[in-house]
Amino acid sequence: MTFLISRALADPNVDVRGRMINAGILIIDKHGKENVPLLFPIFESYLNKKASDEEKYDLVREGVVIFTGALAKHLSKDDPKVHSVVEKLLDVLNTPSEAVQRAVSDCLSPLMVSKQEEAQALVSRLLDRMMKCEKYGERRGAAFGLAGVVKGFGISSLKKYGIAATLQQGLEDRVSAKSREGALLGFECLCEKLGRLFEPYVIRMLPLLLVSFSDQVLAVRESAECAARAMMSQLTGHGVKLVLPSLLKGLEDKAWRTKQSSVQLLGAMAYCAPQQLSQCLPKIVPKLTEVLTDTHPKVQAAGQTSLQQVGSVIKNPEISALVPILLSALMDPNNHTKHSLDILLQTTFINSIDAPSLALLVPIVHRGLRERGVETKKKAAQIVGNMSSLVTEPKDMIPYIELLLPEVKKVLVDPIPEVRAVAARALGSLIIGMGEEIFPDLVPWLLDTLKSDSSNVERSGAAQGLSEVLAALGKDYFDQILPDIIRNCSHQKASVRDGHLTLFRYLPRSLGGFFQNYIQVVLPAILDGLADENESVRDAALSAGHVFVEHYATSYLPLLLPAIEDGIFSDNWRIRQSSVELLGDLLFKVAGTSGKAILEGGSDDEGASTEAHGRAIIEVLGREKRNEVLAAIYMVRSDVSLTVRQAALHVWKTIVVNTPKTLKEIMPVLMDTLISSLASSSSERRQVAGRSLGELVRKLGERVLPSIIPILSQGLKDPDASRRQGVCIGLSEVMGSAGKHQLLSFMDLLIPTIRTALCDSTQEVRESAGLAFSTLYKSAGLQAIDEIVPTLLRALEDDETSATALDGLKQILSVRTAAVLPHILPKLVQPPLSSFNAHALGALAEVAGSGLNSHIGTVLPALLLAMDDEDADVQNSARKAAETVVLVIDDEGVETLILELLKGVNDSQASMRRGSAYLIGFLFKNSKLYLADEAPDIMPILITLLSDTDKATVSVALEAFSRVVGSVPKEQLPTHIKLVRDAVSTARDKERRRRKGMPILVSGLCLPKALQPFLPIYQQGLISGSAETKEQAAEGLGELIDVTSEKTLKEVVVPITGPLIRILGDRFPWQVKSAILSTLTIIIAKGGLALKPFLPQLQTTFVKCLQDNNRSVRTRAASALGKLSALSTRVDPLVSDLLSMLQSGDDAVKESVLSALKGVVRHAAKSVSSVVRSRGCDLLKDLLQADADDVRYSAAKAIGTLCQYMEEDETSDLVQTLLSMGTLPNWCTRHGALLTLCSISMHCSSKLCCSMSFPSIVDVLKDSLKDDKFPVREASTKTLGRLLCYQLQSEASTLQLTQLLVLALHDDSSEVRRRSLSCLKAAAKINNSALATHLSILGPAIAETLKDTSTPVRVAAERCALHVFQLTKGADNVTIAQKHLNMTGLEVRKIAKLPEESDGSESSDDERT
Repeated sequence: MTFLISRALADPNVDVRGRMINAGILIIDKHGKENVPLLFPIFESYLNKKASDEEKYDLVREGVVIFTGALAKHLSKDDPKVHSVVEKLLDVLNTPSEAVQRAVSDCLSPLMVSKQEEAQALVSRLLDRMMKCEKYGERRGAAFGLAGVVKGFGISSLKKYGIAATLQQGLEDRVSAKSREGALLGFECLCEKLGRLFEPYVIRMLPLLLVSFSDQVLAVRESAECAARAMMSQLTGHGVKLVLPSLLKGLEDKAWRTKQSSVQLLGAMAYCAPQQLSQCLPKIVPKLTEVLTDTHPKVQAAGQTSLQQVGSVIKNPEISALVPILLSALMDPNNHTKHSLDILLQTTFINSIDAPSLALLVPIVHRGLRERGVETKKKAAQIVGNMSSLVTEPKDMIPYIELLLPEVKKVLVDPIPEVRAVAARALGSLIIGMGEEIFPDLVPWLLDTLKSDSSNVERSGAAQGLSEVLAALGKDYFDQILPDIIRNCSHQKASVRDGHLTLFRYLPRSLGGFFQNYIQVVLPAILDGLADENESVRDAALSAGHVFVEHYATSYLPLLLPAIEDGIFSDNWRIRQSSVELLGDLLFKVAGTSGKAILEGGSDDEGASTEAHGRAIIEVLGREKRNEVLAAIYMVRSDVSLTVRQAALHVWKTIVVNTPKTLKEIMPVLMDTLISSLASSSSERRQVAGRSLGELVRKLGERVLPSIIPILSQGLKDPDASRRQGVCIGLSEVMGSAGKHQLLSFMDLLIPTIRTALCDSTQEVRESAGLAFSTLYKSAGLQAIDEIVPTLLRALEDDETSATALDGLKQILSVRTAAVLPHILPKLVQPPLSSFNAHALGALAEVAGSGLNSHIGTVLPALLLAMDDEDADVQNSARKAAETVVLVIDDEGVETLILELLKGVNDSQASMRRGSAYLIGFLFKNSKLYLADEAPDIMPILITLLSDTDKATVSVALEAFSRVVGSVPKEQLPTHIKLVRDAVSTARDKERRRRKGMPILVSGLCLPKALQPFLPIYQQGLISGSAETKEQAAEGLGELIDVTSEKTLKEVVVPITGPLIRILGDRFPWQVKSAILSTLTIIIAKGGLALKPFLPQLQTTFVKCLQDNNRSVRTRAASALGKLSALSTRVDPLVSDLLSMLQSGDDAVKESVLSALKGVVRHAAKSVSSVVRSRGCDLLKDLLQADADDVRYSAAKAIGTLCQYMEEDETSDLVQTLLSMGTLPNWCTRHGALLTLCSISMHCSSKLCCSMSFPSIVDVLKDSLKDDKFPVREASTKTLGRLLCYQLQSEASTLQLTQLLVLALHDDSSEVRRRSLSCLKAAAKINNSALATHLSILGPAIAETLKDTSTPVRVAAERCALHVFQLTKGADNVTIAQKHLNMTGLEVRKIAKLPEESDGSESSDDERT
């Protein structure tokens, strides 16, 4: 220590003194604690010592004071010496030496533990000195002292003692520059001393610091710069994030001073710690670069200064030397960017690039990437790639990636290929230098761009970039992504396929050697791309193929050649074209020729190759492979595509010197290739091989036929079926290309060969043999048929060869139908038809198709007979064959077919009818022909078949009819209603003749669902037809239902009834309504309870129709309503409604209502209550007096019907009323009464005959026979006749009634006389023996009427005599008749010959009653 004090501290050199002081402090720190008693006296002695040279000795004292302060920290805090030491240190702070002041500041901090009580005063003293001292050194010393004191007291003292507030006030003091400067000095020292602890206050002071940069006083501005530098050097990463936004925002301020201050402070950030520097410079430098173009010169100057500050901290010597050039590029980018990039590229970097270097480089490179010049962009992209490998830390580059990568991407899609290539390599370098995790979106972006629709350029750039990136990412990543790439090569979008195929153009160059392992995987995708429909995709695939050939033509020939050879035989002509071109490239490369020679004119066989080229190819490929390749090329010289032919011809002429010689060398291989190709499943390949073979035959003619035909014949023995097929196709081509005279000498070989092939075990071979037969037929004519067809027909008889022989026949038939069919059919249709022959007919028919039109009459009858064969196999085979036959007939033959089928339907054999009907149904169901026009001819016959005696035929006919109807368009169905009605009528007549008195039902219409095919016809007519059609449809439907069983009807009663009711409710002509009512009546009669859901609708509709204007409609409605009432459980409301209508309607309506009422009573009288019955009877009595005849008749009928259900007293009262009415003066009343008695006598004669009033009844009837009105007399006569019939049945006395009827025979009215005769005839039928007792009375009267002037009366008399005398039952009766009738035997026998039931008098009895 003595040495340090006496010698070192007195050294005149400031730097030496500073270093010595630091050395002393270190010694004291390390050994002072143990030597305090020793050192303090030494230091005090030096401090109190007087020296000759006081000025020099002051330097010693300063050092000793500092040593004393350093030693004082080893004293206890209560030691009084500490206070004196502090005072001495504070005095030394005035020394204008920064080193001394720093040392004192360091010494003060540990001693503050002892100064806690005097802290406020000490701080105030230092602040006062810092703000107000005149000398700069003293103010700066006070700042250092304050920093040491604060560090000793702790960071909290800044707030506790108001230090921060005082500093802020000092900075805001606009009056005193010393205050502002002192505050800045304190700010600087505190930043240095406290470091990160002071950072929160830095953020608060920042706005004042910015203001200080633009202070008017230079000293203040300089202090602000020093403070900023100190602040920036101590900022943490978090601090940088807090400070930077404020400074950057200041750059946007309109005030130039604020901008300037912000720029200066940003420049000061160059003094940040390295870690913070790399964090902030990427944001600072671009902003500083922008400031260089500011309008205010001082702001520009500040920007330049700040950039120079950034340059000053660069550690890389190469970049440091280039700082002026780089700054010039930043200041004037238009003129210096290119030069800077050139210099950078010329510079050899030995040292790594640090963060400040990047900060200056990146803006220049970024500008270069955005330039239009091609060279500039290339250089900038190159530098980007280089930078990633030169940076010290890759993470220093990360902040600039976001700026540079978008521009590199833009350069990557530049129109200039060289530029894209450099950018692609730059991306690869970035991945290698920085790792893939830094670029998570790069590969997805490249893949998306590969799929872009925009342009080929962008996809090409993306492909280049991705190839470099994949090379950088390594083999594992490539293995992972390759399947997706290959899959996208067949994507549905052309742009996607284009992009991914373009990628394969660059991968061989990028991936180098290891890509060879993927050639087999990638080549199929490229070959598929060669066939793409999109031109750009094909170009991309072809370019990739050329690159593959260029890189791997010699080294990986075994991998490339098979794939390219396969492409030559592809089904797609584009693949063939591209494969030929690629194969040409490969052969050119192997042969050592460019392949670019232009070959024009001359023969196709003239080439431009040399022997040396041929030897080179043989040497590399080997002779066998060379022959295979040349055979393939020669074959595609005859390709169906012109472009493929041209490409193959170019390759052939380029590598082949002598075509005939070469063909001779490769002939065996060529024939093998042609035969294989002829057997290919690809039609184009077969065509190409055939054309090539044909060309070979045409060019070389007879020189090659002797060798080709034996080779082909021998080829049929090949075990490979596809090669045998190829032989057959080859034979066709050879025969087609050779002249007829050339083939004649080979017939002995050709015909057996084709015959053998026609019986080959494989169908494909037989098919090709059939084509060969067709070609042979052109040359050999009938010789071919005569020598081949008989052999095949004989082979049909052999079980082992029958199947193949049959197929052989099919094949020749398919090509020569008209010529061969007449030879085959006669043999096959010979009866009895075997199962195989039937099968053969079907198979041949399938092939013959329309050629069978003219042979239908030969084939079909034989098959129809066989369809009913006892052998089930024969039946099935015949049926299938017949089905085939009817389906192969075309439009021209369908008429013949239909006629043949109709002929079969009308055949006397049930099996023929059944088979023909089945085939009709099958034809209409399965044929693709339009057969609706044939339906009118077929439908009536099938309907007639529904009454056939053979049940199976009936069922088949119904099914066939259904299918025929199904073939007719819906809108045409109504046109067939009439013919269907006629056919149903015909079927009904057939059934009537067969059943003779039994209910007439058509057997086919009693089957389940029998009405289904008929309904669409009638329903369509009802819905969409004209009024006339609707009438026809309704009547036809009724006729159909009339011959249908109840069970069958119930299945369809609902779909039938609904539409009928709807139409009945619309405004259609009366004919339509009448027809529908008639049909509904039939449905009600047969449908029964199935109609219950429609009961309310039907009842309402019928009641409404009773008021129709047309009598026919009313009459049929009344009839229908009567039958409908039988289904109803509650009849009273209906009867009441009818009675109400009787009171309000006109006479015509009344008649219809009365008729309906009669029907209701007849069918449902038991359900009518007595009250309603009584009311009805009263109302009906009144109507008996109506003036209208029809009303009286109808009322009488209704009462007569109702009388059946009256009680005895009711009947008695009614009879008395009628008897009284029968004597009234009004003849209408008398007529009504007698009509009612007549009706009662019809429905319940017993009630009259057994009544107490019977004598009175007879008297009234007797009197009525004398009435002046003949209708009254006629009604009386009819009543007497019915009473007589009842009396005869009950064996009561009949004399009086007989006498009255005889009296009626003398009436003036012929109608009365005829009625009386009819009554006597009816009585004779009932009990002739009883009536015979009155022959003496009857005989003369009948004899008189036999001579009546009225013909109807005479006819009635003849019938009456026939039955009364029973003339048909023996000669005795004839004799009796002669006696009583006073007629000759001849006359009587003439009467006896009359038919017993020839007149309809009995059936017409009820017409008016």
